Amino acid sequence: MTSVYAQRRARLAAQLGPQAVAIIPTAPLRQRNRDTDFLYRHDSYFYYLTGFTEPDACLVLKGDGQSTLFCQPKDLEREIWDGYRLGPEAAVATLGVHQAFSSADINARLPRLLENTECVWFPFATHAGLAAQVETWLAQVRNRVRMGVQSPIHQGDLCALLDEMRLVKDAHEQDIMRRAARISAKAHVRAMQRSARMLRAGEEVREYHLDAELLHEFRQQGSQYPAYGSIVAAGANACVLHYQADKALVRPGELVLIDAGCELDGYASDITRTFPADGKFTGPQRAVYDLVLASQDAAIAATRAGARFSDAHDATLAVLAQGLLDLRILDADRVGTAQDVIDTRAYFPFYMHRTGHWLGMDVHDCGSYVEPNAEDTAPPRSDPATGESLRQRPSRILRAGMCTTIEPGLYLRASADVPEAFHNIGIRIEDDAIVTEQGCELITRDVPVKADEIEALMRDLA
Repeated sequence: MTSVYAQRRARLAAQLGPQAVAIIPTAPLRQRNRDTDFLYRHDSYFYYLTGFTEPDACLVLKGDGQSTLFCQPKDLEREIWDGYRLGPEAAVATLGVHQAFSSADINARLPRLLENTECVWFPFATHAGLAAQVETWLAQVRNRVRMGVQSPIHQGDLCALLDEMRLVKDAHEQDIMRRAARISAKAHVRAMQRSARMLRAGEEVREYHLDAELLHEFRQQGSQYPAYGSIVAAGANACVLHYQADKALVRPGELVLIDAGCELDGYASDITRTFPADGKFTGPQRAVYDLVLASQDAAIAATRAGARFSDAHDATLAVLAQGLLDLRILDADRVGTAQDVIDTRAYFPFYMHRTGHWLGMDVHDCGSYVEPNAEDTAPPRSDPATGESLRQRPSRILRAGMCTTIEPGLYLRASADVPEAFHNIGIRIEDDAIVTEQGCELITRDVPVKADEIEALMRDLA
């Protein structure tokens, strides 16, 4: 049976052109300090085509489908220190490539693979020094043109091809993402319940206590590591979008915002929940929470094959704009109607990010947010905040198998312009969705999202 990785290589090769070659390196090891490295994480493009997780490797793929892998050679002494290496000899059978060589031989062998081709493809602006290395290899090819060797005359950005391939997830990818989502949901439930349990027992709770629960569940369930730095933000910290879990106290009566997800077998999950630290929303907290949840419901309803990526954001804004007026966080006498709020971006001090992003191997996954080859259909508009002229390019049309987050929020910092009852309320609700023909499949709802359900979860701790 042909592996999913071999199928992807064949699909990519068919797009390269018959006289082309693609170079896809993996990520290097990164030094943490002195003689220790950061925990290694492979390059997503490379892994997508190989399923191989060792460092110091490179895939070379020709337009005729021939694949060559350069990888670390077997070295029993180094393996005692650093762990098992697959090695070139086993790589052919294990990974399904046509041939494999030691990474130490790449400078000698790669120029020969470039000979008599017309185009060389590689990921632009992705690997530091790669473009210069390609030039070095091409120089060696050019040195042989008097011998009748043809040197490539074109270069192509391989990201353009791979981004489109990765944007629609196949069944293999969707299955992994569902499992990653289930693990992350369990971690969120665990953190919510620990917060309530410790506060109920009169114990001191800090953000890092809840972060520890997330990390425990990720590893307990087989995830390799977090998909990104977990955000565990208590009280006013929830109004800092990329706040990192630290040592702030988690106090009764305040909210906690957790934005965290695990990575499983190369694929990310991304969940945000906001909950009362002690398990019970106050009146103002509940009012804002229900508004954000209603805006998410509207965004979910707008997410389906054939819709535009921007439709979810537009649906979110319509609900939030009216809700900000209804709660008198925005003064209608000053800002006008809900449509005026949207047109002038009066909502922006409280909601400054988009409603979603692509999700996959990377938590902010690759893929264009505008429809390829579509012409601008509207005149440029002026950004009310900066005066900058912005092109209105057609938003991406969603297709079944695309994966996106749906994550509206409101962040009400203490300000003279905000009623005191709403000060320092930061709420974001985020779920992961697989686009389907009928709508979208939410794969992260194993952690409750309705306010009543969150309160019940934190109340029932048996």
